[in-house]
Amino acid sequence: MDRTLLPLFPLELVLYPEERVPLHIFEVRYQEMIRDCLEGDRLFGVVLQQDGRLASVGCTARIVRIARRYDDGRLDIVVAGGQRFRIDRVVEDRAYLQGRVARLPEHSPEPDPRMRERLITQHLKLLELGGRMPSPVIYQDRPLVSYVVANNAGLSLEQKQLILELPDESRRIDFLVAHLEAFIPKVEEVEALRRKVRSNGHFPDFPMGSDEPDQEEPDA
Repeated sequence: MDRTLLPLFPLELVLYPEERVPLHIFEVRYQEMIRDCLEGDRLFGVVLQQDGRLASVGCTARIVRIARRYDDGRLDIVVAGGQRFRIDRVVEDRAYLQGRVARLPEHSPEPDPRMRERLITQHLKLLELGGRMPSPVIYQDRPLVSYVVANNAGLSLEQKQLILELPDESRRIDFLVAHLEAFIPKVEEVEALRRKVRSNGHFPDFPMGSDEPDQEEPDA
């Protein structure tokens, strides 16, 4: 199995293969890391960190765009997720962490197409309940559709990390189908309550907007 030394970027988020994420780089050590990656055309690894604990599985990140450079050295960048990896050993000989990692290839049989379509149907319904206008085209030409769904499926950070750690697409799809079967009825109950409150004309301070918090670019 391919093992390599990879710069590590601990963040309170989970990056998936093929996902694009904006990052604001403000700590000096990570400015150095990004500079090293740019100069050497290197990848780095995004790893979930919660309560000071580093997850054992992360995803490689490729810098696809420098959105803005600040006079004080800060950067706004956009990265694209690449391949999952497992950290075998953390190396602390630089200002930033590095890891001796093993890449984790996708090596599973094709998932059941009926389960795949079921997951897509569930996800479209969830997006519609959230007031969005989804199109099935977002799932086309995406062999790993589980990562597309997991980004917006009402998952906790722990559940998102579990999706990243599951070894194959079939298991990820099974997990998400079961999750959405339980989650969608709860969303429908909230929507029904909102409609009832609106029709009664009471509770003027009742929150009528989306339950989702405003999305902010992760700081680093």
